[in-house]
Amino acid sequence: MGYFGSHISSSKGYLAMGKQAIKLGANTFAFFTRNPRGGSVKALDLQDIAAFRALADEQGFGPLVAHAPYTMNAAAKDPDLRRFAHEAMQEDLQRLEHLPGNYYNFHPGSHVGQGTEAGVAHIVQQLNDVLWPEMHTTVLLETMAGKGSEVGRTFEELARILDGVQHNEKMGVCLDTCHVWDAGYDIVNDLDDVLRQFDEIIGLERLKALHVNDSLNPLAAHKDRHAKIGEGHIGIETFGRVVRHPALKGKPMVLETPNDDAGWAQEIALLRELEAQTP
Repeated sequence: MGYFGSHISSSKGYLAMGKQAIKLGANTFAFFTRNPRGGSVKALDLQDIAAFRALADEQGFGPLVAHAPYTMNAAAKDPDLRRFAHEAMQEDLQRLEHLPGNYYNFHPGSHVGQGTEAGVAHIVQQLNDVLWPEMHTTVLLETMAGKGSEVGRTFEELARILDGVQHNEKMGVCLDTCHVWDAGYDIVNDLDDVLRQFDEIIGLERLKALHVNDSLNPLAAHKDRHAKIGEGHIGIETFGRVVRHPALKGKPMVLETPNDDAGWAQEIALLRELEAQTP
């Protein structure tokens, strides 16, 4: 059985997130490590974390996909913005040591006119500063749609970051279906070829998790506007192929669709139905 879930609010703590996931029919989920539009972070409650870990073990949860705040830009031109990104990631990774074996996903950032090469260099420097050999979290670069000056719009750009990281055994990729479609990778008509390209350029062993989102945009629009499953240009048949694909099965698949809890529960059930179908 696959691992399916959605984003869940962390405002009431880890045990509350676990209980909410169960209500949704989920066995994984994503959560923001701090205010997604700011930088504030709550004090850790180690008893709450222990209670959640017991629940997750009991329920057979898959790896969680923690998400860095959107305000974090490791590729920024402004050194103050890069300093915030460095401090936030370093603190987040230290806190996640209390939840070993999970993922920390982040948007590589935007180079804001410096050029991709400079952006990649800043991201690599930050990762080399904050990763350490004994850490128990895998850091995931998210595939991006290519909006504005985003870094990570191609598999080649992600590979350049990974190649520069000293402890890149601690690194992986989160593939966002909406983002790769908007970036120009045709997962609708040739999912196998997109995964072949990923394998040749990055390596499928690096693909650790997926964001499962439909797209309001046509192929290669470079806009990043998510749609509910089956209500966009990617379509429900493609998501059936995604959840059943042998190279993707068993990886956490997290919904970031424009929905509420009832809608996410329906989509999680839909993904399970698609997984069970015979192609």
